[in-house]
Amino acid sequence: MDTDTATGEWTDTPGRPARRRFGAWCAALLFAGVSVVVGCRTADVDGVTPVPQLLAFLPWLLVPAAAGLLLAVLARWWTGAVWGVALLGLLAWFIEPYGKTGEPAGPPVAELRVLTSNVEFGQATDALIAAVRREKPDLVFVQECEYTCGAALRRDLGADYPHRRAVEGGGSEGSVVLSRFALTPGPGVRGTMGMPGAVADVRGHAVRLQLAHPMPPLPDQLGLWRTELGRLRDAAAEDGGTPTVLAGDFNASQDHAAFRRILDTGLSDAARLAGQDRTPTWPARTTPVFGAQIDHVLVSRHFAAHRARFLDLPDTDHRALVVDLTLHAGD
Repeated sequence: MDTDTATGEWTDTPGRPARRRFGAWCAALLFAGVSVVVGCRTADVDGVTPVPQLLAFLPWLLVPAAAGLLLAVLARWWTGAVWGVALLGLLAWFIEPYGKTGEPAGPPVAELRVLTSNVEFGQATDALIAAVRREKPDLVFVQECEYTCGAALRRDLGADYPHRRAVEGGGSEGSVVLSRFALTPGPGVRGTMGMPGAVADVRGHAVRLQLAHPMPPLPDQLGLWRTELGRLRDAAAEDGGTPTVLAGDFNASQDHAAFRRILDTGLSDAARLAGQDRTPTWPARTTPVFGAQIDHVLVSRHFAAHRARFLDLPDTDHRALVVDLTLHAGD
């Protein structure tokens, strides 16, 4: 505002109303885009492209929402300001960890370490082998382990991990579970990429193991992505009385409804139990500054998680995840 020298009254600077309208329009566009994603999150659905892809980065929508709020205030668009505050409040609410937590019943009977890693078409196999030798996990879940990867794991880690379940395949289709414990073959989960299953004998206690690697939410394959996550959900719900570890690259975060339905079977995310629920694992080249947590170790109520660590391995677009678990004997 400027002062009219003749009347002494305040007047708008020429062009200011147009700038305010432009600012309000920009704010409205930002709010509209964020509202579509937040609306789907509120409705507990994943929507259509590009909503599922944006849901993976839900916390980052705080940036356009805050920018829109600033523009609305500068434009004196008070309805828009209320809209922006509401969006920020909803985003803050949904950023909170999802799912239940609680202490396992019964005495502890075993300590075990779990490592999961997507080695991107086998390219990070050597780095994974070095990490396994360093971290000494009891169970290793490997995704995108093609033929040469599978052969290298057998050759270099076979002595320490004599038990394995694998789905052989090229490219992204191969997957392997390595174990220090004896394994009984499990049915696994049918998918485009390998998702083997097994039952481990952990010091006399049966523990169900299931590797997860559903298709990613590509624009033309959302239906397949939902279907394969649904199959993982069904597998998780099959036997709630048996201790279960479901681990791998889920291609989904806690902000995806299809992933939350897996948690709703009674599983908990070990990273969340260890206080690392929002630490990103993908894409590795921008983590930990920017990314989404789509690699998970999910555990049944029989487990406590004490620590979660994320390893940067060269030649893969995923960070590996290592969690320390305690198995309890209670129901």
